[in-house]
Amino acid sequence: MSEPQLALDRAFHALSDPNRRTILAIVRNGHRAVGEIAEALGGSQQIVSHHLKVLREAGLVTDSRSGTRRLYAVRVEGLAVGKAFFDDFWPERLSALKRAVEESATRSADD
Repeated sequence: MSEPQLALDRAFHALSDPNRRTILAIVRNGHRAVGEIAEALGGSQQIVSHHLKVLREAGLVTDSRSGTRRLYAVRVEGLAVGKAFFDDFWPERLSALKRAVEESATRSADD
């Protein structure tokens, strides 16, 4: 399996858990400490740390130190893997939508 495929699999695995998706939403707008994330999520710091490890290994979050605290934020480049996967579907879907709208407009004009 190629590295891009492995990255996509890791990202989708990480995102398959609703708690991890919520964590991404929490850290989307800036760096947050584990305690802040745990409080917002309503879970323990130990569980949040586990989820953050999975997200970090999937390349979806980044961490940095601020004194004794470790801060987490979304890693946009990690999300790009999933976006690229879904972007491949849009041209075909948009073309089909365009055809349907044009056919509908033509039928309406003929009536």
